[in-house]
Amino acid sequence: MFTGIIEETGIIRSITDKSIKIQAKTVLENTKIGDSIAVNGVCLTVTAIGDSEFSADISPETLKVTALGKLKSGSKVNLERALKADGRFGGHIVSGHIDGIAKIKNLKKNNDFFDLEIELENSQKKYVVKKGSITVNGISLTIAELAGNRIKIAVIPHTFENTNLKFLNIGDFVNIETDILAKYVEKFLSTSDNKSGISMEFLQQNGF
Repeated sequence: MFTGIIEETGIIRSITDKSIKIQAKTVLENTKIGDSIAVNGVCLTVTAIGDSEFSADISPETLKVTALGKLKSGSKVNLERALKADGRFGGHIVSGHIDGIAKIKNLKKNNDFFDLEIELENSQKKYVVKKGSITVNGISLTIAELAGNRIKIAVIPHTFENTNLKFLNIGDFVNIETDILAKYVEKFLSTSDNKSGISMEFLQQNGF
């Protein structure tokens, strides 16, 4: 499990349809082979550790669902180690299992902040709510506005400067993981043995 709080940005040294090698520093501290590291929000297993770098395998499913296949040597990626049991929980629950990709429609400075506008796929839209959490390239962010399939996020200067958001452009694709709590609620409400009295109408009437 991850929190969406990025520890550092790494640099891809090489990437193929089977593996990825990333230059890093912070995330290598106390890391061993078999540990999990989120790369742009994608949970990958460390298969090798070298001098200021680590490697991980990439499955066909990962290439199909995520935007990793659109990256190349020299691309900057967000990195986060899996949360320790005694670690501080600073973002929200992030599994590292990407729902899909989305396109950046706008990214501009607004006074000291940055407005990020993303167009979601239809399958992702139902899991987002205003002021709810969403993970973009592994970053835990809060949705400020909703309009159809588009969401707008106000990015604070610290997040912009310490993640790979500052290297992205309009038209680029990012990895999206919607809030896992919304998926559990949907699953609970859809089961035939739901006898709690909680329904979608009940949630809407009570501000959810």
